[in-house]
Amino acid sequence: MADTKTLNAGTTTDRRPEGSRDRGRTTISDNVVAAIAGIAIRETEGVHSTGRGASKALGAVTGRMPGSTSSSAAGRAVKVEVGEKQAAIDVDVKVEYGTPIHELADRIRANVTEAVETMTGLEVVEINIVVFDVHIPGDDDDDDSDDQGGSGSGGGSPRVQ
Repeated sequence: MADTKTLNAGTTTDRRPEGSRDRGRTTISDNVVAAIAGIAIRETEGVHSTGRGASKALGAVTGRMPGSTSSSAAGRAVKVEVGEKQAAIDVDVKVEYGTPIHELADRIRANVTEAVETMTGLEVVEINIVVFDVHIPGDDDDDDSDDQGGSGSGGGSPRVQ
């Protein structure tokens, strides 16, 4: 969780109005940062979905429950590590076929950084993106058998760098 507190009135990181200094502490939950990042990712053109396997299935089930919101489902597909002033974010995405993945990754990073930094004041220091699948229009078999090794941890030396 992130705690934000102004130590002195002259710091450049202090974005609060003059009257709000030293009147308490604001704590931002990891879940809040994950939800903000998840929404920013899903709003990026070229992203079909976020998360895979169990987290995606859990999001689909809880998304149908009364009182649940799409932002909480978005947050579950995103893993975050939040410090006092910084945040690091990890996400798995399924992309639309035909989308240049390297350009999509740049757009995701820009959107997430803008949203998280604007809404929380935290500095986003890292966004790791795993593209685990490509959505082909008309191929709606989504049987969640998406886990096909992914990270290359089959032992031995990596074949490519």
